[in-house]
Amino acid sequence: MTDSAGETPLSAEDAKLVTLARATRARVGAAECAAVRDTDGRTYAAATVDLPSLRLSALQVCVAMALASGSRGLEAAVVLTGAGALDPDDLAAVTDLGGGGVVVHRGDARGTLAQSTTT
Repeated sequence: MTDSAGETPLSAEDAKLVTLARATRARVGAAECAAVRDTDGRTYAAATVDLPSLRLSALQVCVAMALASGSRGLEAAVVLTGAGALDPDDLAAVTDLGGGGVVVHRGDARGTLAQSTTT
């Protein structure tokens, strides 16, 4: 896989995150899904939570799952969404756990990447 410009090949590990996010979206029918990989190589995938009493983006759920599982940091993240940009709150959550240098990819529901940024 490559980024939106078709210039930078997506690593095998990051391609796996795209696959996990797509599978989560297909399983739950959510409009937005995400996946992250922690510094131990463990992966977490989730969909947006939209309840009357609790609202979390898919990426925020992934960060919470990683933290609750004992992760001390993040290496990469993928968000598959219809939004035209990464949400600043999502990037803040990734930075809170992962610090600087975490690559975050944004793509559409099919997994076509449109943006990559680093925290």
